[in-house]
Amino acid sequence: MSLTITHIGQLAEGSTLLEDAFLTIDKGRIADYGPMNAAPRGGETLDAEGGMVIPGFCDSHTHIVWAGSRDGEFLDKLSGLSYEEIARRGGGILNSADLLHRTSEDELYAQSMVRVREVMAMGTTTLEIKSGYGLNPEDELKMLRVIDRIRRSVPITVKSTFLGAHAVGRGYTREAYVNEVIRMLPQAAELSDFVDVFCDEGFFTPDETERILSSAARLGLKGKIHANELAESGGVEVGVRCGALSVDHLERSGEAQIAVLKDSGTIPVMLPGSSFFLGIPFAPAKAFVRAGLPLALASDYNPGSSPSGDMRFVMALGCIRMRLTPLEALQAVTVHGARALGLEHETGSIARGKRADLILSQPGWTLTRLPYLYRTPWIRTVFAGGESVA
Repeated sequence: MSLTITHIGQLAEGSTLLEDAFLTIDKGRIADYGPMNAAPRGGETLDAEGGMVIPGFCDSHTHIVWAGSRDGEFLDKLSGLSYEEIARRGGGILNSADLLHRTSEDELYAQSMVRVREVMAMGTTTLEIKSGYGLNPEDELKMLRVIDRIRRSVPITVKSTFLGAHAVGRGYTREAYVNEVIRMLPQAAELSDFVDVFCDEGFFTPDETERILSSAARLGLKGKIHANELAESGGVEVGVRCGALSVDHLERSGEAQIAVLKDSGTIPVMLPGSSFFLGIPFAPAKAFVRAGLPLALASDYNPGSSPSGDMRFVMALGCIRMRLTPLEALQAVTVHGARALGLEHETGSIARGKRADLILSQPGWTLTRLPYLYRTPWIRTVFAGGESVA
């Protein structure tokens, strides 16, 4: 059965905002859209009453599967300790790994689903989820099974990333752990769409990253890299060299990284929620956009450095702190986020034949108001594949 949304105040079609529009959903896909005077007659309708319709958010970088809480580290942060200092004291990623090890698979799924439902209600219709809090074969696979279970439980699109190389697991030397990650790859590939490496100061080197990504490529896994959060790590360069789908973070980046990424096919992904929470520099988003790069913004939803999956807030930070226009920020959290997952032909924009992943706002909302009134409730309905999920 088809559904036509009528009297849409603004409809975000690519780089164009259509005024007084309609959109028809049929069999979970966008069947048609255009000016209201061309709307089809008859059939089921939903009056938008002047509300706005935009693509659902595509969050291409999250760590939404974790166990317990790291709010104690929040107090450490308020006391003046840096992210790196907390990690050296046994906190950070290794703390999450210890908590996850003690948590059953069913409980881990239950805790994670609370967060997944939360982001769905806030408009996320495409979600990437990483492992990386296991740091040993048994617990990494436990995480990947939970991600797969989430994927089969929800109507939104979920992509899985194996991030065994998030940190060196307890009891391993660095070399031994890199070898362990490579040994994990065949099993991880059965449950994952991508492989990721934290290529940054104090974590994994470009050479180690290239070893892992090259091994993954032989199994058909595309790469994604955490790069240049803490230093100019060489992660962007190795990502492009290995044909990575995206390089993520990029807080310590500039013209050299822009030049490397130009015409590469590797998508730059920035995570302003992490900059906001940690008090580190925001990545130079405007310079990347001016250079013509397809910049994506993602939430980095995780317990230690970005404990929020609100992509509307990510969009607001893109405007307020990174000086993007509302339209540039919208594209960064929708179609370019889809590109960072290889899904730009399936979702992320309003086009005929694409999945009907959409957000319908309350009456009176415009694209400019979305990042401006960044805490005011605004969502009327979220559609994922044409199905109302919030």
